[in-house]
Amino acid sequence: MIDKILSIKNRDFLEALDKLISSSSSESEIVELTNEQKIMLEMSEQDIKNGKLISQEAMDKRNMEWLNAM
Repeated sequence: MIDKILSIKNRDFLEALDKLISSSSSESEIVELTNEQKIMLEMSEQDIKNGKLISQEAMDKRNMEWLNAM
């Protein structure tokens, strides 16, 4: 990957790549969750343990039905 980056001559592309890399490093900051968010995550974990899952395809279908009903 380093060799590929070193071979790039387009300054605009390199600047955009630099911005992308710089912005992604700031995303690794620790995010504090609210109590409500923690509760929702715990509820999700329980749903997974209890097998209360739905496929993405079924969720998409459910969403489309809901949208069409509006």
